Amino acid sequence: MSFSTLGLAPSLLNAITEIGYQEPTAIQTAAIPAILRGEDVLGAAQTGSGKTAAFALPLLQSLLDNRDGPRQLHGLVLVPTRELAVQVGESIRKLVSHLNMPVKVAIVFGGVSINPQMMALRGGADIVVATPGRLLDLIDHNALKISRVSMLVLDEADRLLDLGFSEELNRILDLLPKQRQNLFFSATFPPAVQKLADGILHQPSRIEVLSEPSSKPDIVQRAIAVDVPRRTMLLKHLIQQHKWRGVMVFVATKYAADHVADKLNRNGIHAASFHGELSQGARTQTLTDFRSGYLQVLVATDVAARGIDIARLPAVVNYDLPRSAVDYTHRIGRTGRAGESGVAISFVTAESEPHFRLIEKRQEQRVPRETISGFEQTETAAPVSAVTDVENGGIKGKRKSKKDKLREAAAATAGESGE
Repeated sequence: MSFSTLGLAPSLLNAITEIGYQEPTAIQTAAIPAILRGEDVLGAAQTGSGKTAAFALPLLQSLLDNRDGPRQLHGLVLVPTRELAVQVGESIRKLVSHLNMPVKVAIVFGGVSINPQMMALRGGADIVVATPGRLLDLIDHNALKISRVSMLVLDEADRLLDLGFSEELNRILDLLPKQRQNLFFSATFPPAVQKLADGILHQPSRIEVLSEPSSKPDIVQRAIAVDVPRRTMLLKHLIQQHKWRGVMVFVATKYAADHVADKLNRNGIHAASFHGELSQGARTQTLTDFRSGYLQVLVATDVAARGIDIARLPAVVNYDLPRSAVDYTHRIGRTGRAGESGVAISFVTAESEPHFRLIEKRQEQRVPRETISGFEQTETAAPVSAVTDVENGGIKGKRKSKKDKLREAAAATAGESGE
């Protein structure tokens, strides 16, 4: 299969060639013809499978075919985080840079001043990539109108709901024209996401490529039994043993991110924390340093589980287990992308063992427990009664305090989503 067989215009095929795309991925092969036919699409595919180009290419073709007269907003792409907004927007701009027709792509998100974004929208835009909160802010400031949008894309739809965007989405949907094409992409489809899709999409083509071997990331999953106090030194040992040039370490809280990063730096490993309470400038610089190799370790809360793409990331470590199997999937999906192989390691303490069993059950895969010499587990296993459903809160006795929840909710809203 080649891009030339998918029905794309010659100008887009030329852009694809100049960028260096080789062959379409499974989601691109299935989605692009359906979108070009004008169908609503419900697309399910793993992160790193090429979803952005799957909707960006037909979106651009629709724009090129239909733009007539003064510039007006043709395509609206909604994403859950500012990092994903930048990633998606820049990918579209890269395609646009190889077209003969000028196409204006605006990238808008919160956490930064609204004024430069309002200035950038003067004269209109053809495509806007936005987080929901900032989009509504711009609409309230009369900087943008969405009443004539032809194509709506929801990217990482499950994360949009995870971050509590239901109310904002409903407001945006009320402002959009009734006649439009809807594209809905997500790596997972829990009931809440399916319900949202059912309310938006009209007789959609459902495209599911998760089960195709070619689309499965090459990730080796490992689970290492370790005592809580020994996790940081085990992490240092693994980094030095495997000589990882880059590793993303997931923790449960902002405090843990700062604490683990500090401990690693004290042990001669260049690390930085990454969480929702950092300013946009700090987050951007940290990611730049990590991508360039200046930082060896990025210690992150789940703010980074979606929306950032680190090329050739060899390893992911769950220092703290995620609270759900869905989050586990997205965490480990940071490695093994774009044909590369990767390893995902989970630290399983005695207390978190039952919780990890539930994660295994949900993903229908058993991960053998390992013991590393010098880090043998000595703590007593937690009783089975200490566990609740993994999708509804994790481990009893380890629930966050009200203060922690309020702090993280504020960070998720203002920091992660960009309001």
